[in-house]
Amino acid sequence: MNLITGIDGIDRCWWGAEPDIYRDYHDLEWGYPVTEDRRLFEKICLEGFQAGLSWLTILRKRPNFRAAFGNFEIDQVAAFGERDVERLLGDEGIVRHQGKIRSTINNAQRALDLVDEKGSLAAYFWEWADPADPSPKDIAPTTPASTSLSKDLKKRGWTFVGPTTVYAFMEAMGLVNDHLDGCHARPRCAEERQRLLASGL
Repeated sequence: MNLITGIDGIDRCWWGAEPDIYRDYHDLEWGYPVTEDRRLFEKICLEGFQAGLSWLTILRKRPNFRAAFGNFEIDQVAAFGERDVERLLGDEGIVRHQGKIRSTINNAQRALDLVDEKGSLAAYFWEWADPADPSPKDIAPTTPASTSLSKDLKKRGWTFVGPTTVYAFMEAMGLVNDHLDGCHARPRCAEERQRLLASGL
């Protein structure tokens, strides 16, 4: 795991320098704390679609996914039926995997259950956040926290939420800060995380 200096002279995590769409994602989204339920739901669904593929593939298709899934408004997706499944299976702009499509609809329904129980998805997911902010030395594909969160989601009926998928979600949404030391984004992510954690949501 190394830093890479981009053509703009800015140091970034090794994976975040190019292409442009990846650089923007690294600089402006990845690792910054998210508390908006719609964005949390979108991300965990897209991580499910990413299974077996590259995140770059999903990132490039993200506008199409948003159009196909009602901008990932949870109550709207939860109401999808068989006609929507058929529509989505015919949509060449997304990943046409029936299991993942049905999983997204199921997970929207389970997300509504969580909102009823916890008040918001943010309240639930941020219970699993790491309050510490250690600099990553070796990023494993899973952690004890992601394994526990995965098990809890599965117990609640969620699907396509294995420990690796969940850890990628946690990294992206700022529940952990896996920007490397020296990456220009790390201090800002750390500051925003600590401010959010101190506020108690």
